[in-house]
Amino acid sequence: MRIGGLASGMDIDQMVKDLMKAERMKGDKLQQKKQYLEWQRDDYRSMNSALFTFDQMLFDDMIMQKNFIQKSVSVSDSDVAAVNNVGSASEFSGTLEVAQLAKAARMTSGQATNITDPTKKLSEYFGTGTQTISIQAVDKEGKLQEKPVEIQFNLEDESLNSLMEKINEKTGVTMFYDSFTQKVSMTAKNSGDAKGTAEIVLGGDFLSNQLHLSATNLDSANPANQAGQNAKVTLNGLETERSSNIFNIGGVEYTLKGQGKVNYQSSPDVEKVYDTIKNFVEKYNELIGKVNGELNEKRYRSYHPLTKEQREAMSEKEIELWEDKARSGTLRSDFALSSGMNKMRLDLSTPVAGLPKDLNQLSDIGITTSSNYLERGKLVIDPKKLKAAIAKDPAAIHKLFAKEGDVEVVDGKPVVKNETQGLARRLRDAIKGTMEAVEEKAGKAFSVNNTFSIGKTLDRLNDQITSFEKKLFKIEDRYWRQFTMMEKAIQRSNEQSMSLMNYFK
Repeated sequence: MRIGGLASGMDIDQMVKDLMKAERMKGDKLQQKKQYLEWQRDDYRSMNSALFTFDQMLFDDMIMQKNFIQKSVSVSDSDVAAVNNVGSASEFSGTLEVAQLAKAARMTSGQATNITDPTKKLSEYFGTGTQTISIQAVDKEGKLQEKPVEIQFNLEDESLNSLMEKINEKTGVTMFYDSFTQKVSMTAKNSGDAKGTAEIVLGGDFLSNQLHLSATNLDSANPANQAGQNAKVTLNGLETERSSNIFNIGGVEYTLKGQGKVNYQSSPDVEKVYDTIKNFVEKYNELIGKVNGELNEKRYRSYHPLTKEQREAMSEKEIELWEDKARSGTLRSDFALSSGMNKMRLDLSTPVAGLPKDLNQLSDIGITTSSNYLERGKLVIDPKKLKAAIAKDPAAIHKLFAKEGDVEVVDGKPVVKNETQGLARRLRDAIKGTMEAVEEKAGKAFSVNNTFSIGKTLDRLNDQITSFEKKLFKIEDRYWRQFTMMEKAIQRSNEQSMSLMNYFK
């Protein structure tokens, strides 16, 4: 704690502060440079984040074939069956005749149980003790499970409701209790005929003696029991059976609803494929708009990051307006980003080698570059031409975007020929190269500073700032020592003056 000016009457503290302001100017410049580099690093990473998001979209939407083989299927009678494409790349049509629907096996209590309230403990109806039950049921393939599922329970701990919850969760059947008849019903979760054996097989005294269920669903002693049944269909003249009413053949999914005969015909789902390509164009335009905005953003060189003292003297709105200009242009004319954008534009305008001449570039499907040079390469869609191309051959459009390139050996290493790759694959390669170049400058969120160029510069600045702060401390201490010496000298002078004056009294 320092108190100055007692002898001189000067505001020593303020004088030291004013002197230190001049000394701190170099330190402020270091802090401002550090802040600017941090802004620049963050802006680079923001660009890489946008590039990564676009890259993921390219893979999910433009590389995956499923987005280009979407089809609408017309069925002559929707009450008999529904037909959907799930994996067929080619068009399809045919007839489907449903002679019999698949049914699930079912079992019901042969007589009423003693249970009147399914929420009460089972011990109130059947005494105490531990019971074990086992349940086997038909699986999704229409075959009886190899091993039964066993459930052990204590009558004092379980109610019928809690036991049925366990059965429904752990086994291949669903079970419910009817309070009117005081019976339980059990149905296999999967439909179908197990062929030569039952579809539900039960074990345990509790199921047979207390709930009055048969040993299998084929027990004819209880007429309420029902055997499982396969669906019987004739598909394009071929008679076949399926354990479920929903099945897949050759990438086409059939959902049976009732008996009868239908004709079906597929056609490209033009609107869905169009929306996929439209989304690609919109995301591409959004990306290059964002990157070009950064590349051409004005740099206000007279606006530097604010120092602590400057921020304290300004309002929040003034700080916001100032920093908008101070942070502007951090990536202006950046070589890595501009090179990446140029390569992406070139990749999209170059025909794909190995494809038919009438369908090897974007313009063939109605996508062209904007004639407005200010938009810097944004894409424009001709909806009518694009939809016509989709209706004609969506698989060919998929190749335009997703074709795998030819490989050649260069210096003993396999290299993919860029001109033979689909447009989306070219863009992904260009994005990868751009992101790597940006990462060399700005790293990633989890990167340490010594692994990228801006980080290394920040480390050097931090060392300089630390060293300068130590130097400032020494300078301030020197100023105080000098003023303290001056105060002592003035004090001695005053004492001598007083002593001399006393001699003249």
